[in-house]
Amino acid sequence: MSLALGRFCSSYRRSLWRSLSGCQEALDRLCYPGLGLQESSLHTSAIASAGHNKWSKVKHIKGPKDAARARLFAKLTMMIKVAVREGGPNPDFNSQLYQLVEQGRQRNMPKASIEAAIKDKSKPTSYALYQARGPGGCSLIIELLTDNTNRSFADLRGLLNKNGGTHTDVLHCFNKKGIVTAQTQDRDGKPVPMEQALDMAIQAGAEDVLEIQDEEEEKDVYKYICDLPTLRDVRSQLISLGLVPISSGPEYLPNITVQLSDTDKERAFKLLECIKDQPDVMRVYDNIE
Repeated sequence: MSLALGRFCSSYRRSLWRSLSGCQEALDRLCYPGLGLQESSLHTSAIASAGHNKWSKVKHIKGPKDAARARLFAKLTMMIKVAVREGGPNPDFNSQLYQLVEQGRQRNMPKASIEAAIKDKSKPTSYALYQARGPGGCSLIIELLTDNTNRSFADLRGLLNKNGGTHTDVLHCFNKKGIVTAQTQDRDGKPVPMEQALDMAIQAGAEDVLEIQDEEEEKDVYKYICDLPTLRDVRSQLISLGLVPISSGPEYLPNITVQLSDTDKERAFKLLECIKDQPDVMRVYDNIE
């Protein structure tokens, strides 16, 4: 009995020592990054592995999200400047500015950045629309805010030429509509099923509602579609019904869609990514099914 107990205690002490050693190794690597790099490949504690895996996940997920958020804020800043120039700095009398300010708030854009954009009187930018045909005959509408239209158009022509696209009139393939993008949960955090979302659309005066995935937030959202003149009223009604809007404004919705082969779809998506990375590009609309 005493021999068995002695073996158990000895085994327990060895196990405890290994755990403490693993913690010490992890602590040493945290405090002295250059220490024991050759040994780390041979003696990897569970704590160190977990920390490395977590950082890798943060680095590969948070990095791209931060970059996308920075691009979004930069584009919202440009849009706010244009709205101020066209309708004045008071959101109460400038519906376009009001929608952009609300969109910035919903996207957690710093209040100081919004106010700075409204007061900014630097080199003016102008709104431009560029139409194109992409691989497989898909139609593209590209919205830009630029201080040099000729330069921006030349950049887009270069991208299209390299990726199987061409500049042509495709506006007839789209309808310009008012869009209110809202969370799929109400203000209390309760999920809103599609059937309820449809009822809310009717009550708010919207024409339809779609469930899509938000590119920036990577989560499902509702898009309420309405005529442009009713956009602000529809947004207000949806808020009164308990929904939480993320953004609202005019968008181009396709009235004709095209099916692409796998090859053309891959080429089209590559072209779309290249276009979206352009600093002057605000939004890109396509009619790919």
